[in-house]
Amino acid sequence: MKDERGLYYYPNVANKRFRTYVKEDRGQIWFRLYNADDPQLWETHGWVPYAAIEKAAALYEGKNFDPAVAYDLQLARTLLSEDQ
Repeated sequence: MKDERGLYYYPNVANKRFRTYVKEDRGQIWFRLYNADDPQLWETHGWVPYAAIEKAAALYEGKNFDPAVAYDLQLARTLLSEDQ
């Protein structure tokens, strides 16, 4: 899907208020989160390259947040290729 912020997907299809945006820059895929219930998230959480997400994923093991779901690399690639 696409809106004024860019390409996005719903990491949890049951919650349409939370989105993960994707873009590609210089061969890297970047992600950014948006939550309609927390508009500050967009302002405080800038674009993050997937390589940094992979490094930080270990910090979230056992927590309620799963980076592999919020930052789905395969889905991001699909969205980006379909947008061309």
